[in-house]
Parts: sequence; C-alpha cells; structure tokens
Amino acid sequence: MSVENGTVRQPAGDTVLVVDDEPQIVRALRINLAARGYRVVTAHDGSAALRAVAEVRPDVVVLDLGLPDMDGNEVIAGLRGWTSVPIIVLSARGDSSDKVRALDAGADDYVTKPFGMDELLARLRAAVRRSATSGQDEAGAVVETGSFTVDLVAKKVIRDGKEVHLTKTEWGVLELLVRNRGRLVAQKQLLHEVWGPAYDTESHYLRVYLAQLRRKLEREPSRPRHLLTEPGMGYRFEL
Repeated sequence: MSVENGTVRQPAGDTVLVVDDEPQIVRALRINLAARGYRVVTAHDGSAALRAVAEVRPDVVVLDLGLPDMDGNEVIAGLRGWTSVPIIVLSARGDSSDKVRALDAGADDYVTKPFGMDELLARLRAAVRRSATSGQDEAGAVVETGSFTVDLVAKKVIRDGKEVHLTKTEWGVLELLVRNRGRLVAQKQLLHEVWGPAYDTESHYLRVYLAQLRRKLEREPSRPRHLLTEPGMGYRFEL
C-alpha cells in the first residue's frame, strides 16, 4: 500500500510502513519491497508515522531515527504504548549506545546505513514471521477505562454507550496520551506533536484542552482518574 496525497493504493501482501525523510531511501525501499509483493506505506516524519500505524495497522515498521519533527526513539516509545507491531530501525547512527537506546525503547531489530537490501529483506521476513507466531496486539488499539472507551483505529470515544464528540485537537491530545498510557508525556512533546514546533512553549493550550477533555470524559472532572497532571512536567493517561 502507498499513501500519496490522501490516495491509497493497495496490492496484495504484508504491509510495511517505511518511515524516513530521505527520498532516495524511501524510493529504493518502495521499489524493492513492492517487487517482492509487499504493500508499502510511507511516512516522512514521526507524527505521520504514529497516525499511519493506528490507521493502517502495518505488519512491520521500518524506521529511521533521524526524523525532522522528533527522534525515532520517541516514535518507538509511542507505539509501544499500545501495539507490538515489529519495528526495524534503519539508521545512520552506528554507535552501540544508539542501538541500545532503540532496542530498550522497544525496537525489534537494528540495521545500520548504508545497508544491503538482501540483509534488510531477510530481517524483515524474520520480523514478520515472529509477529505471525506471537500474534499482533490489535486489541491494544481499543483501550477501556471505567468511564469511557477509546478506539484508536476508528478514532472514536464511547461513554455510557454513546459516542463523545471531540474536536480534532482534543482527539490529538487524547490519542497521544492513550498511546503512551502509564507514561509521562512531557508538555513540550504534546505541544510539538499536536500543534507543531512553533507552539513548544504554549503550555496554556494544554491546560485549556485537558480541562475540556476532563469535562467530556471524567466522572468527576475536578478529581480526574484517567487524565492526570504531573505539575511542571506534563500529563499521564491511566486506566
């Protein structure tokens, strides 16, 4: 599958999400993977990658660490909050410390640029086989609390049997927190991913939108159980 300007083309085969901002790398991977029967989805930054995994549910992710909007390790951590999709890091960073950080964050494999296409394809096949054996955690895309249910794929929130209307920005904030459930999400990361790099210091936006989300979702908005504030640091989603 490829996604170009909102148009989706989908041949048969396992789906590979390629996350890289180097056009030459993306083109080479798309050609080689498609020739072997894979569907290919591409994303050129971390935010697009996080959205693509929730929407497309690929069988494996090939991820560069040096992305324009965030570090690839942040993408790995965000995905590991809710899915076990195999992640193969494809990076020019060859230091052992970089490999350790990526693997500790949740990557399944690490290939250093420049790379041999045959080796990458072999590692990709192995990752898909392991995933098929263990089973993807697709149920993790539906997150239930005692008060409401979040469906990350359908992009819906249900409370008391009814869908809760959220604005695009409210959904963006909630989705990022839910994907990282149980983990602190820094104010800067929330602002960067939901509003963009120019808003990294606009922390008052978060106070406004978290208050709106609590009014819509929490049983007691003044005493939230799920959308929690870590004063001076960020926010956390708890079941």
